[in-house]
Amino acid sequence: MELESRVRQLLDDAAPLGSVLDATIEGLGAESGTLHLLDAARGLLLLQCSRGIPEIVLEKTREIPMGRGMAGQAAATAGAVTTCNLQTDSGGVIRPGARASGVGGAVCVPILAGARVVGTLGVGTRNERTFTPEETRLLLEIGRLVGARHSAGASGGR
Repeated sequence: MELESRVRQLLDDAAPLGSVLDATIEGLGAESGTLHLLDAARGLLLLQCSRGIPEIVLEKTREIPMGRGMAGQAAATAGAVTTCNLQTDSGGVIRPGARASGVGGAVCVPILAGARVVGTLGVGTRNERTFTPEETRLLLEIGRLVGARHSAGASGGR
């Protein structure tokens, strides 16, 4: 649980959310990631920080409606959404514009404050990859840690 401890320390130190995302990407051996927070009044996930995501994809992911794409599904279901290869996934969750990201394997989880969804956290790799149940559980725990910080009113920065 080295990654979980590192994230706890970053959050205790009131580090920006971008630092938490960086640690998460590195700790899971990924190359890219996003962190969105929910604007409940508008029903939109708003991009707070990202790493390794092309600008053309960022334009489409700055605001994500609940239920749309991996992040929207993770928020709507309060559960993890995964794909071993975003480029070839035909399950209907992956949006056509997401293929421009160059991401292979990806996992996106809700950020929870108690039982309430307050955002999403996702990581991806360039190559095909299936994230293990343990990696997904760890990402869910990081989402809970970020959610606890967010609900305490210290949402950090980019």
